[in-house]
Amino acid sequence: MSAKKMMVFICCMACTCHFAAKTAWGQNVEKKPSVEMAEITVTANKIEEDVQKIPQSITIMDEVLLEEKGITDVPDLIREIPNMTVRENAGNAVSFRGLNPSTFTSSNPMVIYIDGVPIIRQEGFDASLANVERVEVLRGPQGTLYGKDAIGGVINIVTKKPGNGWHGMIGAEYGRYNYMQGIFNLNGSVIKDTLFMGINGKYEQDDGWINNTNPGLDSDGNEFDQQQFSGYLLYTPTHMFTAKLTLSMDNQNDSWINGYALPAGSNLSDFNRDDAEEVNFDVPTEANLDCFSQSLYLNYAFDSITLTSITTHRKRDNEGDSDVDYTAGTSFDGLKMFGYNETDTYTQEIRVSSNNEGGIRWVAGLYLDSENHEVGPYGMQYPSYDNSGTINGSVFYNAESETDSTTYAAFGQAMVPLGERFELTLGGRYQHIDKEIDLDTYYLPVGTTGAPIFSLFGDKDWDVFLPKAALTYGLSDNWHTYISYSQGYMPGGFNFFAYSGTTEDNSFEPQKSANYEIGIKGSVNQLRLAATLFYMDIEDIHVYKSDGVNFYTDNADSAHSQGVELELAYQLTDTIELTGSLGFIKAEYDSYDAGGGRSFDGQDIENTPSYTATASVSYRHPSGLYGRIDIRAADEISFFDDANDGFVEEDAYVTFGAKIGYLTGEWDFYVYGKNLTDEEYITSFLSNSRMARATFGDPLTVGVGLRYRF
Repeated sequence: MSAKKMMVFICCMACTCHFAAKTAWGQNVEKKPSVEMAEITVTANKIEEDVQKIPQSITIMDEVLLEEKGITDVPDLIREIPNMTVRENAGNAVSFRGLNPSTFTSSNPMVIYIDGVPIIRQEGFDASLANVERVEVLRGPQGTLYGKDAIGGVINIVTKKPGNGWHGMIGAEYGRYNYMQGIFNLNGSVIKDTLFMGINGKYEQDDGWINNTNPGLDSDGNEFDQQQFSGYLLYTPTHMFTAKLTLSMDNQNDSWINGYALPAGSNLSDFNRDDAEEVNFDVPTEANLDCFSQSLYLNYAFDSITLTSITTHRKRDNEGDSDVDYTAGTSFDGLKMFGYNETDTYTQEIRVSSNNEGGIRWVAGLYLDSENHEVGPYGMQYPSYDNSGTINGSVFYNAESETDSTTYAAFGQAMVPLGERFELTLGGRYQHIDKEIDLDTYYLPVGTTGAPIFSLFGDKDWDVFLPKAALTYGLSDNWHTYISYSQGYMPGGFNFFAYSGTTEDNSFEPQKSANYEIGIKGSVNQLRLAATLFYMDIEDIHVYKSDGVNFYTDNADSAHSQGVELELAYQLTDTIELTGSLGFIKAEYDSYDAGGGRSFDGQDIENTPSYTATASVSYRHPSGLYGRIDIRAADEISFFDDANDGFVEEDAYVTFGAKIGYLTGEWDFYVYGKNLTDEEYITSFLSNSRMARATFGDPLTVGVGLRYRF
């Protein structure tokens, strides 16, 4: 066993989890045995339930744990979840249990929900955590209640409920590479017991750790800045009626990537992070993302049922330009890739749920969404050669398209007690999806206009029923076991870059999954535990293909994944707590005809390490002194190497982080360090006929922070 794997094994023996009960900052409360811990209530099934009794895998993180771990965005949250990874790829690309994002729908297999607004696409796949009560990460298909894209799971962000008094927090951090963060939230009542309001926000900037040596461009290669703001009005004229209007905006500017490129055909082993610290690219490489969301939540509680309406609108505008080959001194100098797109999405959900605390509990509803997705300009510039092979100007491919999508759905789920210890959960969702595309592709000399070389108008529709069934058995008041079956679904779509063929040639079918789980949850004395065994069959997997010029999404026939996920929590003493997680997985293609005589049957699915693990030790003294050590580890991970017609593997890695702070009254002072051993590891790899490109995890960073609560 290698030293790294031995370290992971040792960490896993001390492995603990993220759903331990927490106390508010600044309170010195004696820890009690877990049998006396308060019930953790979640809304995973869109009704309030005890997390220990829900027949599915759920990770819970409350405000205190998020702050202790320094988690301020969704990517950091994802790194804490077993068998889940995130990487930089035109946004945040999430992989879970062998499920990867879809290239042209840009949909992640996980969906974020915050104040009812779904966030699906890689671009803008983030949310402010400045005013969070807790985050519920629901693992496994959630299509029955959460819709068409939740094939892998849901990140459900639950915001705080305000009171009559005004309360808030303001904080700031400063770290290596001129990293700066400011965060705040404020909420309270405008009219006592009737009208409440709140605002929150976060600002981040970082000069980055990569230096661009090209004299014509800014030397800060991978700098970024982001602003996230949200505000709401909450109206409660009676104890039966609630109305909440929420507005939020997110602006993000990214430069370059956290890595560099080498000539086409280069091997993964040719890359190292030291070489990435100084690069030379000649075309400004940056992406700007603007998102604006609104949601209206209406809730009326009758005696026996509750009626809920959630209306949302989200507009996302993404503009990006980049160096064609991510380097300088080649025939591509001065040429760029470009990708501009805009998405406008409306959703409406109306649901009815029972108010029963016992007996049969149920929820049912209707759902509608309408989305317009405009793409263009979208393509890249190429050098143009004359008959002698001399460069004679440049040309560009540009695809401009508009895709309209409409989804109708009806869903329902019931929890039925069977005797004193059994409970049966049955649910289903029927949905109809319709998509149509209007696309024009151009091939012209740079700086000119003309007619498209190819046009396509096509439409497709799909109908699907997504069932769910689970059986829970209460071993005791504190221990429950379950078995479940659910189906997942990721819609099909169209390739946005096409220059020949029919609608069928330029579309791909939905990806479907069947997920089986057996799990156990419970607590004894100071220990909490949740363990899950899962098996998943996947059909029509969305895969990336390239013919050297064009790249597109296609379907591989079938794959499967199987594994185990473990979460534990142990209160060692009144002041010391152990937390962590562990996930093992085997995910591989069963039938994958890549064309051209290539078959990847039996190949491990890319972006899926065979294990992920976290382990933490936290200390909190009644005097206000606190500290923690966090360890994260991942096994070897494979990437698709298109230029060399195969898959390559990156080594396992382990990172360490630490935080030490002091609480006094309303003030919190702390210092932190991330990747303390300066571990070098690759997070993504792209290889095609033009270049090979790798990105890396951030190097050692340290910083200081201050927060004030009132």
